[in-house]
Amino acid sequence: MWKLMIHGGAGSMRPGQLDPQQEAAARAGLARALDAGAAILDEGGGAVDAVEAAARVLEEDPAFNAGHGSVLAADGHVECDAAIMDGNGRHAGAVAGLRSTRAPISAARKVMEDSPHVLISKGGADEFAREAGLEQVANSWFVTPERRRQLDELLAKGHDAFDAEIKYGTIGAVAVDRDGHVAAATSTGGLTAKRWGRIGDSPLIGAGTYADDRAAAVSATGLGEIFIRTAAAHEICARMRYCGHDLQAALDHVLDEIGAMGGTGGVIAVSPAGDAAWSFTTPGMYRGLAAEDGTREVAVFGSD
Repeated sequence: MWKLMIHGGAGSMRPGQLDPQQEAAARAGLARALDAGAAILDEGGGAVDAVEAAARVLEEDPAFNAGHGSVLAADGHVECDAAIMDGNGRHAGAVAGLRSTRAPISAARKVMEDSPHVLISKGGADEFAREAGLEQVANSWFVTPERRRQLDELLAKGHDAFDAEIKYGTIGAVAVDRDGHVAAATSTGGLTAKRWGRIGDSPLIGAGTYADDRAAAVSATGLGEIFIRTAAAHEICARMRYCGHDLQAALDHVLDEIGAMGGTGGVIAVSPAGDAAWSFTTPGMYRGLAAEDGTREVAVFGSD
């Protein structure tokens, strides 16, 4: 039985404090992403195709911090990171610092399938994507007035990007198909006002993204520096393989470890056996689940 899980970031969203229009837009976007991925799986398609399709919908949606609607770096530009991984053979591709490729997750898949590399970055990544036939856009296409306002507000306050009330807007998708293969995809604009070409955990295989048919597919969102230091996504899979943890226990344990190191965030995961789980240590996480048995869920807050 196939299953698909998605997330649109974890953070400080609380009932009654999130703008109703923003909440409605995010829930609708999550539903569209589930539709896109579920349609592929329901027709017998593979997990990689499904997570790419779901991630593309979220990248196009300005409600989320990935693709169109990404947050701005300190210099006022958008830089996008993305990764995709196939649990069948542990093939992976990732891009970092894209400024003109409209579909970062599709660029990551091109790296996985059409290059000898796993991770490429900056201008070289955009050049590769362009040569691979992916649509290029002006950097201004990614920018929305709300993201510009957020940057201006943060710079005016003099805060750095690690604000306690931050929303980690990374998007992600994980799936298991009818053949029991798993895949994961993660995409993000990073942190508002990031500097020096900062790269978080999302495009780092084993940190924010990982898939292994021997354990699970994982996509994370949160304070990337801590997820990198804990190799969070791989650690979840390792605990399942070597410690005998079930999926939920592995997620919870790794998030506890991240919390002990001063980090917060959330994780979604599915196993080849069809188990699905999510866990987060922030007040809310945009998330959704669809399954072949008709299960359907979209949620935002911890109380949902």
